[in-house]
Amino acid sequence: MEINPDNDIIIELKKKSDKDASDNIVKNLIWLLYETSLLTSGFALDEPSNFAGRVYKMIKLGLSDKNDSEADDTPALVTETPVQSTNNSKMEDVD
Repeated sequence: MEINPDNDIIIELKKKSDKDASDNIVKNLIWLLYETSLLTSGFALDEPSNFAGRVYKMIKLGLSDKNDSEADDTPALVTETPVQSTNNSKMEDVD
C-alpha cells in the first residue's frame, strides 16, 4: 500500500485536516492509514495496541449514532442468560 498524495482518500483527508486540525476522527483516520501502510509493507508497529484501539474507535464511530452523547465511551457489557437446551434441537434435525 502506497500513500499517494494524488489519491482521492488522501486529498479528502488533507482537506478535512486543513479545515479542522483538532478533529480527532481525521487524526485517527490518518494514523490508521499510515500504520496500515506500514503493516502491508512488512514493517512491525511499535505499539500495536494503539492501532487496535484506533480500529475499534473507527468501527464504533461508523456504527454509532452521531447524535449519541456517549459516542466516545466504551459500550457496556451485555450479559444474557444462557438458553436452556432441549431434546428437540433444530440442529439434531439437520443431522
